[in-house]
Amino acid sequence: MSLAPRKRRTDRQEAPALPQNVRSYNELDEEKRRSPRPSPPDSSIHSELLLSWSLGTLLTIIAFIVRFYRIGHPSQVVFDEVHFGSFASHYIRREYYFDVHPPLAKMLNGLAAWVVGFNGDFGFEQIGDDYISHNVPYIGMRSFCAIMGSITVPIVYGIMRESGYPVGIALLSAALVLFDNGHITQTRLILLDAALVLFMALSLFSYVKFHQYRYQEFTKWWWFWLLSTGAWLACTLGCKMVGLFTFLTVGAAVLWDLWGILDVKRGQPISYFYRHFAYRVVGLIIVPFFIYLSFFWVHFKVLKYSGPGDTFMSPAFQETLAGNELLLNSQEIRYFDTITMKHKDTKQFLHSHPDKYPLRYDDGRISSQGQQVTCYPHNDTNNHWQVLPTKEIPESGRGRVVRHNDVIQLKHVNTNTILLTHDVASPLMPTNQEFTTVDPDDEDRKNDTMFKVSITDAHEGEPWKSLSGHFKLIHMPTKVVLWTHPKPLPDWAYGQQEVNGNKNQQDRTTSWFVEDIIADGTGNDFKNRTAHVEPKAVKKRAFIKKFFELQILMLQHNAGLTSSHPYASTPIEWPFCLSGISFWTDNNTNQQIYMIGNLLGWWVCAISLSVFVGIVIADMLARRRGLDPIEDGIRNRLYRNTGFFLGAWAFHYFPFYLMQRQRFLHHYLPAHLASALVAGSVLNFVLVEAVNYPVSFAGAKTRLRPAVRARLGTVGWSVVLGLLVVVVAVFLFLSPLTYGVTLSGEQVNRRKLLSSWTLHFEAKKHHAD
Repeated sequence: MSLAPRKRRTDRQEAPALPQNVRSYNELDEEKRRSPRPSPPDSSIHSELLLSWSLGTLLTIIAFIVRFYRIGHPSQVVFDEVHFGSFASHYIRREYYFDVHPPLAKMLNGLAAWVVGFNGDFGFEQIGDDYISHNVPYIGMRSFCAIMGSITVPIVYGIMRESGYPVGIALLSAALVLFDNGHITQTRLILLDAALVLFMALSLFSYVKFHQYRYQEFTKWWWFWLLSTGAWLACTLGCKMVGLFTFLTVGAAVLWDLWGILDVKRGQPISYFYRHFAYRVVGLIIVPFFIYLSFFWVHFKVLKYSGPGDTFMSPAFQETLAGNELLLNSQEIRYFDTITMKHKDTKQFLHSHPDKYPLRYDDGRISSQGQQVTCYPHNDTNNHWQVLPTKEIPESGRGRVVRHNDVIQLKHVNTNTILLTHDVASPLMPTNQEFTTVDPDDEDRKNDTMFKVSITDAHEGEPWKSLSGHFKLIHMPTKVVLWTHPKPLPDWAYGQQEVNGNKNQQDRTTSWFVEDIIADGTGNDFKNRTAHVEPKAVKKRAFIKKFFELQILMLQHNAGLTSSHPYASTPIEWPFCLSGISFWTDNNTNQQIYMIGNLLGWWVCAISLSVFVGIVIADMLARRRGLDPIEDGIRNRLYRNTGFFLGAWAFHYFPFYLMQRQRFLHHYLPAHLASALVAGSVLNFVLVEAVNYPVSFAGAKTRLRPAVRARLGTVGWSVVLGLLVVVVAVFLFLSPLTYGVTLSGEQVNRRKLLSSWTLHFEAKKHHAD
């Protein structure tokens, strides 16, 4: 490896003209495409292939062993099996549920549960619930996830081999995932991460294969791996929203390639670039989008009955579910009906009582001293409001139905006063308007009692309905919207929830719904009006509307997971395994499952990331000073391939710093897999000083297969095997925490490798007096 300075051209008149320069680039490109490379003897090729396939098979067998060992223990619900096991139950019972993640991995878990004979009767209600006494085929359900986790290991091995790395280097990267306690714990339970990590690895593998065919563009194999990459990307996103980070990883690499294709020195017309761009859009955006859509189409088709997720959805969505309460009990509201109204988000009733606002609030502001209007969590007669018309209505018939955009008044039944808002600051928010009530005979204030009923997603003239019609109540003179928020009022309002006028009509938290119709305004018993109503048919709703509604809700609720958790952690802790997650404990046997990574493996990966960044910075500085410390072939491998792996790590890691939601160590597993690829690549750079380009086999006319790579020498194999021995040793040492083996207090203490780990059943330390 030469450190001699590069020769600089001092006479710029000798620089070749552009046409000649273009031709020289074309000739170089054509040489890369067509020139045969020296091939090693056939015996060398076949011996390396045999070794490669043998090690790949051995890795796969060991992966299955370590992930299936004691898979039936514990025979109880563990950690998030509470959620994802119950979702499998809902698929079998076909009851609609809501979750913040896309449905693919959960549908696969549901399919596996159905295949092994689960009937969906077990609810997975809390950690520790017994499987055996309820006849749950939990081993079969866990086995499906363990299979996906096991397959991931040879895929990692394949990524490194197809990237041109020696067998030993590929072995090390795969072993960092194979013997990782965190990956094993997370991929042998009824969770989503086994599918997520597998599909992410397949996406990276497919793109590496696609890149091999960059000099055979538009051939069938080029198309196959392009479409394969797009399909696996869709599957990754279909498991969890973090699959978007895998899209960004591949997207960044694609943009880099397109930037190179755009170079005029390649001598290609601009139409050539447009063709490449269009085909990548088709293969990596359009096709994945339709595959992603198909997951939700199946999801909606299967979950056709009412379930626990109904209340998260809009009324129009809920009415597409058989047995939904809205279909069974929703009724049109007519003028002079007495109703109760609930806030959509806080589920509290619009309420009023005779008590007045105080003359002065705590901050010295003066109120209107009007009757208090609040929100109250319990059913009470002070929640009753009568709907009054502001126009002439007929004595009977459909003309008495309240409709979208009708202007109404609301009378508080118990105090015989009319709801009003005016330009007086609310008790807790000086920027918002106070709500109160006034006497019905006060003609001077009548205009301030006018409210428009704006039903969400309604057409003109659509009836206002109980339960099924989310609506906003807009004050006609000031255009503020009836609103409430969780902050309680002081003792003078009995700690009830404040109601005020929100100036932002687009605020999604300003929606309400009618909980019940208490009395019929015609003087007849309300039950008589509904006694002869025929059962309602399940309504239809366009799939694309249901799809986008669910996407928005998933994103909103995912961002809203901000409550604290004892085992939540921050991203800065993850690469160094500073904390783990307690999945399950048994106080009777002193057994626990503690999700933590293989400490040595994770530190090797973290150090490798730092080393690679240091190498790149040092190389860039040296080149600025006219030095070439790294040969071109090695640099190309380092920048393109290792840079791709580093990008995968960065895209799967740094976005978590921007999230306010709960974050756990298992969120780092996709990034850890990418860091294992970086670790192997960096070790290859350190141990191997030559790069051999892939060669084609005889008969392999259209498929490039990188069979010949730089080989590890004796020293290299010694380093790799030494690292493997230590990684396996740490895995075995921590395995009782992975598999839930009984440990004494002293044994637990010895396995607490970092003081920040929160293990159970530690022995008390005795100090001398």
